[in-house]
Amino acid sequence: MYKSIICFFAIFGFIFAQDKNPDPERFRESINIFKEFDSKNTCPADAVLFVGSSSIRLWETAKYFPDYAVINRGFGGSHISDVNYFIETVVLKHDPKVIVFYAGDNDVAAGKDSNQVYKNYIDFVSSIKGHLSKTHIIYIPIKPSLARWSMWETMKKTNLKIKAYSDEDDLLHYVDLATPMLTNEGPPDSSLFVNDGLHLNEKGYELWTRLLMPVLEAAFHEE
Repeated sequence: MYKSIICFFAIFGFIFAQDKNPDPERFRESINIFKEFDSKNTCPADAVLFVGSSSIRLWETAKYFPDYAVINRGFGGSHISDVNYFIETVVLKHDPKVIVFYAGDNDVAAGKDSNQVYKNYIDFVSSIKGHLSKTHIIYIPIKPSLARWSMWETMKKTNLKIKAYSDEDDLLHYVDLATPMLTNEGPPDSSLFVNDGLHLNEKGYELWTRLLMPVLEAAFHEE
C-alpha cells in the first residue's frame, strides 16, 4: 500500500511537471520565418549557431562575432522544451560546428523547478548527440537579473547541475557568464540591463562576448 502511494505521487509529480511545458506551437509564426529565410539562403559550413530565448535573439551575434559564420535562432519567451520541439528547424538542419545555448530563464519564471529544467537540457543534448556527434555545445548559465532576482536560488541550482553534467563530457562546455554579473553586495549590476531589468544592454552583451570568446575559440578549433 505504501509503495502504491509513493508510485502514485511519483507519476502525479511527473505529469504535473510535464504540464508546465507550454504549448510550443505558440512560436509557429517565428519558426516559419526561420524556415522562409533558410529556403532562400545557403546554410554556411562550420557555423556557430546561437539558440535559445530572447537573450540570444537580442544579441547582435554577427556584429560581436565577425570572424565566424554565425546563425542566430533565438526566439523570445521560449523554454528549453520549445527549443527541443523545434530542434530540427532551429538546430539540426544547420549542422553547426558549435552551438551556443541560452534558455531556462523563462522556464524557472514559469514555475519549473531545477530538476525539470535540468532534464529538459539533457534532452536537448541527447538530441544533438544523436544527430551531430561531433558538435560542441556551450551552455550559458541562466543569468541573474533584477526582474527575477527572487528566483535566483532556483536558477543557480539549475546552473550548478548543468555545470556538473557538462564537466563530464569534452564536447560540453559551461562558461560562467552569470557570476561576473553580480555585485559584491549580491544582486546583479543594474548597469548591465535595459529598463526592464531583465534583458541585457550593450554593456551586458559586451561582457558576455568578452567572457564567451575564448571558450568559443577553443571549442571551434578543437579537433
